[in-house]
Amino acid sequence: MKTVRLIMVLFNIVFFVKLSQYQSEMGSAGSKRRAERDADGLIQTLDDHESGINCMALSSDSTVLATGSDDHNIRLWSTKATPIECLSVLSGHADYITYIVMHKNYLISASADQTMRKWDMTTGKCMFVCTGHTSLVYRIACIGDFLLSTSYDRTARCWDFYTGDCIRVFIGHSHGILPILFISSNQDSMENDFENEMNIYTKDIVITGSQDTTAKTWSFETGECLKTFEGHIGAVLCLRTDLPGKILFTGSGDGTIRLWSIHRGTELRIYDQHQAAIIDLLVTNKLLYSISADHTARCWVIDVGDCTRIYKGHHHTVSCILVEHGLVFTGCGDAIVRCFEARSGVIKRSFKSHALAINCIQIVDNRLFSGSVDGSLKVWDISDLKGETSQNPKPIVKSKTITTTTTTTTIRVSKDSRSDIQSRIDDREYRERRTLDMV
Repeated sequence: MKTVRLIMVLFNIVFFVKLSQYQSEMGSAGSKRRAERDADGLIQTLDDHESGINCMALSSDSTVLATGSDDHNIRLWSTKATPIECLSVLSGHADYITYIVMHKNYLISASADQTMRKWDMTTGKCMFVCTGHTSLVYRIACIGDFLLSTSYDRTARCWDFYTGDCIRVFIGHSHGILPILFISSNQDSMENDFENEMNIYTKDIVITGSQDTTAKTWSFETGECLKTFEGHIGAVLCLRTDLPGKILFTGSGDGTIRLWSIHRGTELRIYDQHQAAIIDLLVTNKLLYSISADHTARCWVIDVGDCTRIYKGHHHTVSCILVEHGLVFTGCGDAIVRCFEARSGVIKRSFKSHALAINCIQIVDNRLFSGSVDGSLKVWDISDLKGETSQNPKPIVKSKTITTTTTTTTIRVSKDSRSDIQSRIDDREYRERRTLDMV
């Protein structure tokens, strides 16, 4: 009798295991069937990466999405196919991928292994490796015939896009360099030869932000430091310019956004409504969007410095933002992607399926792609989401205007909300801690 009962127990265990496997396979089958079942619009989950996804890049024709991961690999995905498929895997880096950009048929990747690599996306082959940095490569930018990179080694570098040779090194920051921008020259801005020579608008310039709390402009031609923007009391984590390229926005770990005249190097205004580190900035027309470790995103009118909208509801650091068709999409450390109506600030939808923090998002047509620390790439249907195309100009909060560079604003940032940049801890230690603590 005991033998029969044991056999029945084992049979039931095997049955339920097989049933679970069958249900799992059915759940990941056709994306069309899955989309019909999922109330949040989840179409597909792609878990090919073996570790967290850190960054994304989209090809110029939006047909290929690239993801960089802690597993040291970059994967290319077809964005137009149904279901989404992995086209190829770019393997070669010896440490996690920090950033990727696409240019024509090429992809350039940066890694914690202190190198950059250029890949031919049609063949999947690595064309060359850029070596020279002595620490993690943090950001890269492609500017036609050249590549720019920043590193924790306190330098920025310029590379030949076709050969991978290092052309120039920008030296002057006292701590690691984080974001980087390039502003091309405007040779028609002045008629006087002498003024042309003295005016940085007539020259190609590079702008960098650093852990040393400053931003700097550099001559692209000579590598000489032209201006130093001083005023922040925390690391400069992000940089943006207005569309004409004359105003610089710096977001810092001190919780403030500062506006600067690029030409004069003088401070124009401070946006000081955030309560923790500024994670990133986004400029659209005359509006500036900011995301922060204070669990909010904000919208500012650049001309007057007024905060017109606060996007609330996040339960952790807001890590990424996209603005499209009157909608604001945010990824958050609480593992949720949210969609807000830009004008009203009302949450229209929350995309809940990830297990850990969202690191990056992209939109292609009516599909939203989200990459997470949990290692998965998820695809969502957003075809039914529509928003207002005009922003309400009426301000709800006013920021402080500063006309001199001698004023110091003291911001207290809690230890829990500090990034690895602010707390000066090792990047890998922070990433491991973040993985355990993000949700």
